[in-house]
Amino acid sequence: MHRTSTRVLLSCAAIGVVGGIVAGASGYLAAAFAAFGPLLYGITVGTHFLPSVVALSLLKRPGTAVLAGVIAGLVGTAFAPWWIVRYLGTGLLVGVLLEVPFLITGYRRWDAWLFYASAVFSGVVIAAGVFIGLGAEYYPVWAWAIALPLWVGSPVVFTWIGRLIAARLARAGVAQAA
Repeated sequence: MHRTSTRVLLSCAAIGVVGGIVAGASGYLAAAFAAFGPLLYGITVGTHFLPSVVALSLLKRPGTAVLAGVIAGLVGTAFAPWWIVRYLGTGLLVGVLLEVPFLITGYRRWDAWLFYASAVFSGVVIAAGVFIGLGAEYYPVWAWAIALPLWVGSPVVFTWIGRLIAARLARAGVAQAA
């Protein structure tokens, strides 16, 4: 059995707490979009990718994306307890989906394209779920032509931001000996 160091666990916790604060704030922004501009709602999904991307990119360890995502979900729930299923489910789902390509490579490759391929795949999975869940038949084609690219593009943009944050943290020596 592989043991995980306390440094990795605490790093995931710190990343997850900051990500949860961002997720909590984005939850209210998402609610506003849902009420006043539902076509733009997909923009906010990318914020849920930040903690998982930062953890996986910075620590380069199996399970860190899932752990940081779930912790972010728990912290986000503090801001909106009625969205507990949404925050925890999204944190878990995003963490798992982000780790899939790295699991396939046995966690031996950390190429940037794997992060972006994972973000696109995750965005498509989430967009398809939303598309089906909201009832595609109730919306005109032009509405889905605007909304679906936002659901897929937002995770890619926030993956890029998360990788930038991780690179800056690494340069500052945050992940040394983790």
